[in-house]
Amino acid sequence: MASKKFNNVYIKDSVSIVGPQEKNGLLKNYDLAIDDYYYGEKTFEQAEIKMQQVVIDKLLEYNKLNNSKIDLLIGGDLVNQISISGYNASKYRIPFLGVYSACATFGQELITGASFISGKLARNIVVVTSSHNLNAERQFRYPVEYGAIKKLTSTFTSTGAVATLLTNEVTNIKVESATIGKAIDMGVNDTNNMGAIMAPAVADTLNTHLIEMKRSINYYDVVVTGDLGEVGREILLDILDKNYDIRLKKYIDAGCEVYTNNMDTYAGASGPIALPLVLFDKIINCKKYKKILIIATGSLQSVQLANQKLGIPGIAHAVSLEVS
Repeated sequence: MASKKFNNVYIKDSVSIVGPQEKNGLLKNYDLAIDDYYYGEKTFEQAEIKMQQVVIDKLLEYNKLNNSKIDLLIGGDLVNQISISGYNASKYRIPFLGVYSACATFGQELITGASFISGKLARNIVVVTSSHNLNAERQFRYPVEYGAIKKLTSTFTSTGAVATLLTNEVTNIKVESATIGKAIDMGVNDTNNMGAIMAPAVADTLNTHLIEMKRSINYYDVVVTGDLGEVGREILLDILDKNYDIRLKKYIDAGCEVYTNNMDTYAGASGPIALPLVLFDKIINCKKYKKILIIATGSLQSVQLANQKLGIPGIAHAVSLEVS
């Protein structure tokens, strides 16, 4: 079974930092912001490492914790071999697990951390993820300096980092259950249309979650997907209607909630930070949603395989949160 209920797993706190574009968009409740993509460093990669370090340090400071009180650090990013998270982890003497599900990494991190705490293998876990627009564009498509023409189906990789504290200490945000997604390849090989790549995986994970947890879609006050963007969002709704007879009454895609309409960000935001930024900035803060299903989405693409015209697998991991 892909779904699992957790015992005594809670989110205690989170700290976020956003980039130059993001701070001028729809987000209002982030903790920190940077004014330029270098963030005082020599390279964009070093800037992303610094962002991870800053949010972790602030998270520990705000909660009056030191490294010895953290049982596990779980990190993930988009740069080759999740090297940002690896370099950042070397700054801390904390056991480290690096994970990767592309833009679905935050969901995989929550599931991994919740499993450790639910199994009484850990008490306090920090999960951190990040992305940087210029790092991701250079790796997966073209360096921004090339001025390559973008398709309207493209999304804009968000810049920032989010650190989250998972604990067995009771708080107002409970990590109730999760469904691990399947890698689904529908033959789409366009790296500029990640919404179409990921939408079928979201539909499959949502349907699996509802069946295995024996719930109707009305159980949740809101469903929040990761970063399908405007194009992927419409594809998902069409798939759910035609293939699963699921109609989302209250549905938000994080990719559509980061930037304003007049920003040159194409179909919306992407990156592993899009979902946690919107979750903590908007969904939790609005206080009207008590049962929340987040579905982190990822395009498991590789430049080499995409250039070989292979289809790109999509992945989606669902996590159920209960807010009191």
